[in-house]
Order: sequence, then C-alpha cells, then structure tokens
Amino acid sequence: MRGKLGTITDVIRSVVAPAALIADQAETAIVEAPNPAGLDEVDGNPPVEQIKAAAREYERAADQARRPDHGERAAKKVLERLPADTYGTWRVFRTPSSRQAPDLAEIARLFQAHGPRPVSMKACTPSLKVELAKAAPVDVDTAVLVST
Repeated sequence: MRGKLGTITDVIRSVVAPAALIADQAETAIVEAPNPAGLDEVDGNPPVEQIKAAAREYERAADQARRPDHGERAAKKVLERLPADTYGTWRVFRTPSSRQAPDLAEIARLFQAHGPRPVSMKACTPSLKVELAKAAPVDVDTAVLVST
C-alpha cells in the first residue's frame, strides 16, 4: 500500500510542483520561447542605444532584486527558530497566512478512489531574459569604410 501511495503522491507533486522534479538535473541549455503574438506587427523598434540602456538597467535591477533575498534568507533562518517574544527593541511574532497549499494526502486519496487521470496543464507566460551578447564575428572579406 505504501508503494502505491508514494507513487500517487509523486504523481501529484509532479503536477503541483513540476519544478521540483528538475531541480536535481544538470543545467540544460536555455530554450527560447517564440515571441508573444503581436510583437512582429510593431512598426519599428527603438534605437539600439535605447535598447542597450534598457537591457543594462533590466539586468542591474534584476540583480539588485535578487541580492536582498540572500540576506533575508539568512536572517529568517535565525528568526524562525525563536518563540514569539520581544527581543530588545524587536518584537518577533507570527500571523496566519492567507496562502493555501494543496492537501496532497487528500488528493492522493481521491486519485486512489477514482483512478489516476491526466491533469489539464497549460504553459505559463515565457520569462523575459536579458544577457550580454557576444560580439558579432567580423567578416574579413567585407571591406570596412571608416570616415574621419
């Protein structure tokens, strides 16, 4: 019985949190998603300098957004171990969460009672990625004109 329940639970977890299944796999090549509908219909792109500035700013802002998370995790690890109380000038306490999580045991029971069925899934919106591109290769056969 435990073997089946474990398998059903694994199936449910793969549906509920599929990212957990690939967390242990080696890093794979980035696959690019197609452009969202309507982007090809744009009349023109902004100048390259404006795009470069926006990409630099996006990368800088994304890096700054990730940086505090590391410090927050280290501090939270210490604070989560403390009972609710006042420590110096800081009050540590907990409030009920408004978030909900699937009851995997109940889902597993329902799967056992009704048999496993495919779960309808849909793709998420593609994530925007920005990275510094390598310099374009120079074609030595093409003459380069320099005006002074």
